[in-house]
Amino acid sequence: MPTPANDVPDASVAAMPTPDDVPEPAAAEVHAAGGVMVRDGAIAIVHRPYRRDWSIPKGKLDPGESFEQAAVRELQEETGFTVELGDELPEVRYRDHHDRPKLVRYWLMRITGGTFAANDEVDELRWLSPDDAATLLTYEADRTLVRSAPVRTAVAASGG
Repeated sequence: MPTPANDVPDASVAAMPTPDDVPEPAAAEVHAAGGVMVRDGAIAIVHRPYRRDWSIPKGKLDPGESFEQAAVRELQEETGFTVELGDELPEVRYRDHHDRPKLVRYWLMRITGGTFAANDEVDELRWLSPDDAATLLTYEADRTLVRSAPVRTAVAASGG
């Protein structure tokens, strides 16, 4: 007796990969921007209580936003200062706390107004020399950035 057609394995079904055979899609790179504010020979670093860290002000880009726009917005949101972009600093790449690749672009920033006020994201801002900032900063990428030649040059030019 012949086998009914629906009992014959369909070759296309048999060749379909199982979930274990399908590679995970590569995580999209996270884009963020920030800045190093320089004043009177010091740079600003911020404390983020929800992360329990000290860092350079930065944050992720909003949809449709450029790196430059995000850097200015993030500094104002996190510090209360209005700023203008200065020279771009070396970009930083690392894996974030979700193990996604992350690109952060930074600029030197000139303060044009405002004052610091603690907020939901940042509860403290300190003005420190690059060496003192590097001692307090939580992440190696931030320490490397504040020790870079462009930051040291900007600090020296501002009276440091």
